[in-house]
Amino acid sequence: GLLAIGGDLSCDQLLSAYSKGIFPWFSNDQPILWWSPDPRSILYPENLHISKSLHKTLRRETFVTTFDQAFTEVIEHCACGNNRKQPSGTWITHDMRAAYCQLHELGYAHSVETWCHGNLVGGLYGVAMGAAFFGESMFSLRADTSKVALATLVKRLHKWQFHFIDCQVQSAHLDRMGATNISRTHFLLALHEALRVPNRSGTW
Repeated sequence: GLLAIGGDLSCDQLLSAYSKGIFPWFSNDQPILWWSPDPRSILYPENLHISKSLHKTLRRETFVTTFDQAFTEVIEHCACGNNRKQPSGTWITHDMRAAYCQLHELGYAHSVETWCHGNLVGGLYGVAMGAAFFGESMFSLRADTSKVALATLVKRLHKWQFHFIDCQVQSAHLDRMGATNISRTHFLLALHEALRVPNRSGTW
């Protein structure tokens, strides 16, 4: 639940919060709110479930996926479009966008883009620390394009031996792809182990 109110969105503050299992989530008319849900939704890479329809989509090669090629555009789409935390998108404020763009420049925040005929049609972004990836938001301009981005990310993280993707809050969409709920205590123990692994920083 809600742990703290106030503070700032400096890179040091954000990285310190993530290392403790805390993330910011607030709207334009609110102070900065810091959260650590119990239970916590996470996705273990080895538990990724790809539906038959998504398998067909991935095999058709209609879409091209990239990493860290359009971070600013991805976060802007998440801010104004449909995202998994709040359909209006208003929680991704201007200050939030600026803060995560700074984390991207430092090599901590990353994006996955889904393209169709050269147009950005879906994607996601999040923060990587150690062997943990903290998913922040995703968007789709066409059916399944955020799922394509997520499946691509999870396969890459599995190859890199990441321990888990932090999905933060439960959603039916993520549950269908293999996410599960664990207690905050269990999550913090898993996070402690994941942070023992050196960062895979820089552009992906």
